[in-house]
Order: sequence, then structure tokens, then C-alpha cells
Amino acid sequence: MNRYCFCLQVKPDRLDEYVERHRDVWPDMQAALRDSGWHNYSLFLRDDGLLIGYVEADDLEAAQKAMAATEVNTRWQAEMTEFFTGREEGAEGRPPDESFVLLPEIFHLTPNTED
Repeated sequence: MNRYCFCLQVKPDRLDEYVERHRDVWPDMQAALRDSGWHNYSLFLRDDGLLIGYVEADDLEAAQKAMAATEVNTRWQAEMTEFFTGREEGAEGRPPDESFVLLPEIFHLTPNTED
């Protein structure tokens, strides 16, 4: 399983509403993520709007394509677009799930196999 980390920028004046929307992510959206190959998916939000996402997937590009093909993702992305600044490189006119910037992994603590 591959690990991926990404970032986006949430509009600072929309942080509370963005957090509230993620307290109750639609069950069909959660099911679509799982069915599309997204695993161990987390979002972290700094108070200036920096959003960091972490996800594990066999193939992130394939998982993204599978999600893009779902009706629930189309609805979710349409609602989430208004929360983002669009300052990410190449983000103009693209939904958030196609605009995030992947961060390279530079360290990973592996489990101790001697235990």
C-alpha cells in the first residue's frame, strides 16, 4: 500500500463551515471512497487554512479516476469547490480533488520487526 500526502488551501473565512461539513460526510461519499481504493484517509486543517491530507492507496491515480466516475463525488466536489482559494499550482477551474499538490515523502518510521 502506498502512502500519499497532499495540501490545499481553504479560505480562512470559511474554516468553521468546512470543518462542520466534514463532521458528517455523506455515507454514500464514504462508501465511494472505500470502494474506489482510498484507505486510511485523513484531513488535517491548520488555523490559517492549510489543509493537509493523508491517504493510502495501491494506485492514487486509479483511485482518483474511480472516484471521479461516481455521481456522489460530482455532487461533493461541487459543494466543496467554494471553500478553496484556487491558489494551488494549476488549480484554476478544477475541483479540489483534482487540484491538490502531492508532497514527497522524505521519512517513514517503519515498524520494529524485533518486537
